[in-house]
Amino acid sequence: MINLQKKLATVKNSSSELANLSDSKIKKVLSDLAGNLLKNSAEIFAANRKDLSKMEPENPKYDRLLLNVDRIKHIALELKNIAKLESGIGEILEKKTLPNKLKLKKIRVPLGVIGVIYEARPNVTIDVFSLCFKSKNCCVLKGGSEAEHSNLALFEIIQKTLAENKINPDLVYLMPNDRALTSELLKAREFIDVIIPRGGKSLIDFVVENSKVPVIETGAGIVHTYIDESANLKMAAEIIFNSKTRRVSVCNALDTLIIHEKQLKNLSEIVKNLAEKNVEIFADAASFKALKNYPFLKNKENFGTEFLDYKLSIKTVKNLDEALSHIAKYSSKHSEAIISTDKKSIARFLNSVDAACVYANSSTAFSDGAQFGMGAEIGISTQKLHARGPMSLKELTTYKWIVEGTGQTRI
Repeated sequence: MINLQKKLATVKNSSSELANLSDSKIKKVLSDLAGNLLKNSAEIFAANRKDLSKMEPENPKYDRLLLNVDRIKHIALELKNIAKLESGIGEILEKKTLPNKLKLKKIRVPLGVIGVIYEARPNVTIDVFSLCFKSKNCCVLKGGSEAEHSNLALFEIIQKTLAENKINPDLVYLMPNDRALTSELLKAREFIDVIIPRGGKSLIDFVVENSKVPVIETGAGIVHTYIDESANLKMAAEIIFNSKTRRVSVCNALDTLIIHEKQLKNLSEIVKNLAEKNVEIFADAASFKALKNYPFLKNKENFGTEFLDYKLSIKTVKNLDEALSHIAKYSSKHSEAIISTDKKSIARFLNSVDAACVYANSSTAFSDGAQFGMGAEIGISTQKLHARGPMSLKELTTYKWIVEGTGQTRI
């Protein structure tokens, strides 16, 4: 039986050691880890096949679980990119001298120990470790059972790389596949500074409702794209196809297409290419009538659903006001988009929509830390405290005040 508290205490106790690592040493470890992933790819693929054998290939999560040569190369490249980035640790955010001659500095520091609970995406194991290590945070990883063997193989390579560099391997810990331990982790305020759940709505809701440790909500995306009256037809078709079908199992994938009623005559042309991917459409009455020849069509409304699948709902509106109202009602505040050539409509949409990422004339597939030039991401925060949108290095920090005096006392 695992003594989780003892394990977590060991992780927390390694924080001071990590705080004193030089940036050059951190860069070397991340570069070495990239090389070790490539050298040990055969072992990674063997572990990944064990996990894949338990899941039907038709399951949209299968693609999230899959590791192949290209994906390992991409993970290794991201590690090297993260190694080059500035972490911000030690940055002076504010500096002043008070009238009593006290000198104040507000400096950027790590959050401390970060617990991350995630589902069937083994690449998250490397993403989380690399971002935490670069920003001098210790981390506790709790992966999903679907990726158990893959996560363990990746974790062992992390541990090996740390050992090769004579660095304490206790600054990262992969928890066993035991749900009871997850509940214990959520109560470990003495050892964990923040919990980040990375997965679907049910996982996030469970963590938020049961955690005594502060939580940063990430991941759940109920994503809308509004096709305005003035939208360019070709642009709309390309954006909808990309944002829906590029990777259906990710949180930035499109769930609901909102269309101005004057564009209904073009709807068949806009969604035509979706049939190539067998995308099932849940249509309201007006769009159902306009799409009577679409092969995978249901006359059924289905709003407020994160599909993570080849499914899409359509809402017809009379104007921008109705589109904004629909988004406000159903949005998870992740990513929302407008396709329009009207500058006033675009400006109003961008200013009015309450979401972490708001787009004009672009696919929502770009909601991603790497795409935003931040290296990898630990998740996309859909809340407003302490971070919002893709979270990378600087979002894994807080600050503290350094106060230097010459014997001052307060009256």
